[in-house]
Amino acid sequence: MGRLEADVIVVAGGAAGLSAAVAAAQQGASVVVFEKGSTTGGTGNMGMGPFGVESRLQRLKQMGPTKDEAFRMLMDYTHWRVDARLVRAYIDKAATTIDWLEGLGVEFLEPATYFPGGQYTWHIVKPETGEVGPTASATLMKILTERAKEMGARILLQTPVRKLVKQGERVTGVVAEDRAGEPVEAQAGAVVVATGGFGDNPEMIKRYTGYDWGKDIFSFRIPGMEGDGIRMAWEVGAAPTEMTMEIIYGMRNGDVNPELHETFRQPHLMVNLLGQRFMNEGILCNTTFAGNAIAAQKDRTAFLIFDGGIKHHMETAGFDIIHSVFPFMKVHDLDGLIAQSKEQGNQDVFVAGSLEELAEQTGIDPGGLAATVEEYNRFCACGHDDLFNKDHKLLRSVTTPPFYAARHLPGAYGSLGGIKINHRTEVLDRRWEKIPGLYAAGTDACTIYGDSYVFILPGNTMGFALNTGRIAGENAAEHARTLRQQPATGREVGMIGGSEKTMS
Repeated sequence: MGRLEADVIVVAGGAAGLSAAVAAAQQGASVVVFEKGSTTGGTGNMGMGPFGVESRLQRLKQMGPTKDEAFRMLMDYTHWRVDARLVRAYIDKAATTIDWLEGLGVEFLEPATYFPGGQYTWHIVKPETGEVGPTASATLMKILTERAKEMGARILLQTPVRKLVKQGERVTGVVAEDRAGEPVEAQAGAVVVATGGFGDNPEMIKRYTGYDWGKDIFSFRIPGMEGDGIRMAWEVGAAPTEMTMEIIYGMRNGDVNPELHETFRQPHLMVNLLGQRFMNEGILCNTTFAGNAIAAQKDRTAFLIFDGGIKHHMETAGFDIIHSVFPFMKVHDLDGLIAQSKEQGNQDVFVAGSLEELAEQTGIDPGGLAATVEEYNRFCACGHDDLFNKDHKLLRSVTTPPFYAARHLPGAYGSLGGIKINHRTEVLDRRWEKIPGLYAAGTDACTIYGDSYVFILPGNTMGFALNTGRIAGENAAEHARTLRQQPATGREVGMIGGSEKTMS
C-alpha cells in the first residue's frame, strides 16, 4: 500500500469517525479512514438513534426541549462538574444534526423518550429492515459510510492504526498496519481519533473505573473497543480525563429473552443480599439510576422479587412500565420463558415455593428477607411506602407462592472518557494547550455526564459521537486548509494538501 497522504485522517469508522469523515469531505478535504474491523459502524451499529433538539421532526410535533432548555437540564443534572463550553457546542450542533442526517438520506421515526418523565430527544432511526429495535442505527451507519465514499473518502478496513506520528509539537499522521501485517505510513494535515473507548478491555476497565469485568460488571463488549485511540493520544501528550462506565443494570446472560428481560425490570420489590430494600423501585425504568443504586450494594448485587399474584397481574392486566426498546405490553407464559432461559444457561432467575427456599437459592439473608417482605406488605396494605415513598399504584404485596426472583448486577453500554478536548474537539495536553493537528470525538472524549449518564435526554452517547464527529471533521478540514495556504518553506513535514493518493 506504500505511503498515503490526505488532508484529514480519521482513526476508526464508527459513529464519530464516519460523521467526521463526511463533515471533512463536505469542506472539500481529502479523507482517509482507518478502521480496525471488517465493517464500519462499530458500536453505532448496536443502537437505535441519536439525541436531537429543535429538529424538523420535533418542530412538526411541537415537542421540546429547545437547545437552551436541554443545556440547562444537562448542566443542572451534572451539577456543573463538566465542561460547559463543550456541552454548549455539542447541543448547539445537535440542533442541526438530525436535519443534516436527513439531508444525507437517513429517515427517522417520531422522537421518543426512554421512560416516563424523560425528554423526547431520542431520534430513532427507521431501519431498512422495517423492524424497529436494537441495531436500528446500523442503517444510519451504512448511509454515512456510503456518503463518505461518494464524497471521495477512502475507507481502509482491517487496517488498524498503531501509533500517531508527531513532529515537533504537531501531529502529522499515523502508522497503521495492513491486512498482511505490513506497516502503512500516512501523513495528513490533521488527525481525528474516534476509536470508541475501552469497553472491550477488562484491564482498562478495572484500572480506570474500579469495576472487575465478569465479576461485578457485565457490560456490553463490542469487539475492538480496546482503548487504542486513548493510548495513542496519551503517547503524544494528550491529557487524560476521568474515565467511567456508562452504568445500567441487568442479568448476566446477555442473550436473555427480551420478554423475560422486561418482566424482571418491572417496579416490584427489590432487595440486596442482606434482604433489605435500598431504593424506590419506581426508578427501575431509569436504568442509570437503578444501576447506580445496585452498584452501591453488597457485592453490587440485587434481586427483583414478585409472587404468583403479581405474575398473574403481568399476564392479564399487563406491565406497569413499557419500554421503547422492547415495547411488550404483558408477559405470556412466564414459566415457559424461565424454563427455556435456564436451559440456555441463565443462572440469574429463580422460582421457589416459599420465601425461605427463595433465600436459600439466591443467597439472600433469610431473616432480612422475611422482615423486609413483612414491612413491604404492610406498606402495600395501607397504600403508603413509609421508607421510599413509592407510588401507591405500584405497591403490590408479596404473599402468594410461587415466588419469583431475578439477580441483577451493574452493566454498561461502554466506557466514557479518556482524552481531554476543548469545545472545538482539539486535543489538549496537561497544560491545557492544544496539540496542533490532533482532534478527538465520541466516546474516547465523552466527559459530559459527570458521574451518571444523562438518561433524561436519551440518545446522548450516539448524539455526542455524531456531533463531536461533525465538529472535529469541520475543524480538522479547516486546520488542514490553513496549512495548505502557508508558504511551502514554512510548512512542516507531513502537512499535506491536495487529493489523497498512494505514493511509491
